[in-house]
Amino acid sequence: MLIVENAHVTFPVAQTKKWPWSPPGLVHAVNGISFELEAGKTLGIVGESGCGKSTLIRAVAGLAPLVSGNVTLDGEPVAYRDRASMQRLRATMQMIFQDPIASLNPRMTIREIVVEPLTFFKPEMGAEERQNTALAMLDRVGIPSTQANRFPHEFSGGQCQRIGIARALVAGPKVLLCDEPVSALDVSIQAQVVNLLKELQREMGLAIVFVAHDLGVVRHISDEVLVMYMGAPMERAPAADLVSDPKHPYAQALLSAVPVPDPRVRITPQMLEGDLPSPLNLPSGCLFASRCPKAMAKCKTARPPMIRHGQHQAACFLLEDAPMEADSMA
Repeated sequence: MLIVENAHVTFPVAQTKKWPWSPPGLVHAVNGISFELEAGKTLGIVGESGCGKSTLIRAVAGLAPLVSGNVTLDGEPVAYRDRASMQRLRATMQMIFQDPIASLNPRMTIREIVVEPLTFFKPEMGAEERQNTALAMLDRVGIPSTQANRFPHEFSGGQCQRIGIARALVAGPKVLLCDEPVSALDVSIQAQVVNLLKELQREMGLAIVFVAHDLGVVRHISDEVLVMYMGAPMERAPAADLVSDPKHPYAQALLSAVPVPDPRVRITPQMLEGDLPSPLNLPSGCLFASRCPKAMAKCKTARPPMIRHGQHQAACFLLEDAPMEADSMA
């Protein structure tokens, strides 16, 4: 349903110039991300703040310019050029944003908010049909239609996120891009929203890209997980395999910081030392080498490719000589 090939995103940034004609600096936000996503499946994307997760899915949606790379949606290459192309794209691919309250227009009732995509994407619908479709979608996400004339500030954060989900799905998209949709919610509300997304995915056959910091949430909703660092892929594997046996040292450090809801179990997080590389001047070697406790000499001079190891793919030279289990080789 969705194919992203070698995506790169950079942003110009003002900096002190040596000469007046020196080119502006470039922040390398996304560096060579590739993935494929089938209908009815979920890809979780994790990584620390500033690693390029949100920029990646904004680029896929056409909200940030791709410097290079290709996006294919439902078998057709996506070209972010004219307004008509963008309208067709957004009818098929929708987003849920991180801040549920800020993403809703405070001057519109929730009925108007959910009707608006139908007015834009389905002009052939009559006014009454649009109203009925919007109210049915609100009921489906747990917002009673009797409250449809209220404004966003009259709802809680979890309810506002449900409204955002209704707005994203009312026009019948095939791909849903979720930009940390539960990070601003309480834990119990997070579970409700995640379970709602899983139910809607089963009903509508959605392909979902789910960005989050919390590996516990990602493990619950995702079929596969992609770990990012400094805009680059570090590891990709089925969710259960990555959580039980991460291969890349960065993925291991992330998992060590996941809290365990059992007071008898004590896990000491792996504290990463060293400095982050500058996104204005990325090193020629492994991007994680300056903080990796297992870094070797060649890690500082050569960038490792994605190496397959069983169900895992990881950008780490340690996997070149790592033994594989018999079932993984089979």
